[in-house]
Amino acid sequence: MLIGTILRGKGSGVTTVAPEATVRDLLDKLAEHNIGAVVVSADGVTIDGIVSERDVVRRLHDRGAAILAEPVSSIMTAEVRTVAPGDRVDELRKIMTTHRVRHMPVVEDGRLVGIVSIGDVVKSAIEELETEKASLVDYLHR
Repeated sequence: MLIGTILRGKGSGVTTVAPEATVRDLLDKLAEHNIGAVVVSADGVTIDGIVSERDVVRRLHDRGAAILAEPVSSIMTAEVRTVAPGDRVDELRKIMTTHRVRHMPVVEDGRLVGIVSIGDVVKSAIEELETEKASLVDYLHR
């Protein structure tokens, strides 16, 4: 299965936050959209970084509540791994597992076109297994 297939099913909307937005603003977006990570982007098209709930928790532990007033750019991961719609989901699963990444932006022609979470990857694996099971059951009952 291709990553583009997942995006067609879930949609290509991506919540972004500007690098200068505060961490408090970031938390508002995470809660409002019930998501675990946000792409940091000055223009909504290119990727400046990514920031997750984990990043917030770790920086709160390290630096205290003062980070809530700091810009998101101060806690984001600037080196972001990305995938393309034509990449295979099984390869993405390996990357996410190996590098302990839960969210991966999808980029096509240098533009942000979606985001895939580990939950999306697991859901696609379950759907593939269900399809295979149905095919095997159908084959056995012929």
